[in-house]
Amino acid sequence: MTERMDVIAWDDFMRVQLCAGTVLRVEPFPEARKPAWKLWVDFGPHGVRKTSAQIQALYAPGDLVGRQIVGVINFPPKQVGPFVSEFLLTGFHTDEGVVITTIERPVPDGARMA
Repeated sequence: MTERMDVIAWDDFMRVQLCAGTVLRVEPFPEARKPAWKLWVDFGPHGVRKTSAQIQALYAPGDLVGRQIVGVINFPPKQVGPFVSEFLLTGFHTDEGVVITTIERPVPDGARMA
């Protein structure tokens, strides 16, 4: 059975700033309730932003540094324990863990999803 979805207008989609960024640094986040990493990502003209992400089940720091990801950069900052997340790392929930949204070939950091 297909789940019913709310239809949105193009303007609604355009308000969401989905941008490409390159992971610069990954650190442990031992204070998190669920296993998580702290990531610093370069979004080009939008600056370097940080987030916490519960992606340890599928990704080690070495899997992430240098990779281009997709983030929502226009949510307000969110306090996560002692850490402030400045963007939402996008991904897909699976039985094994969250699979992050990555870029198939290089694009400029800060490029907006079309």
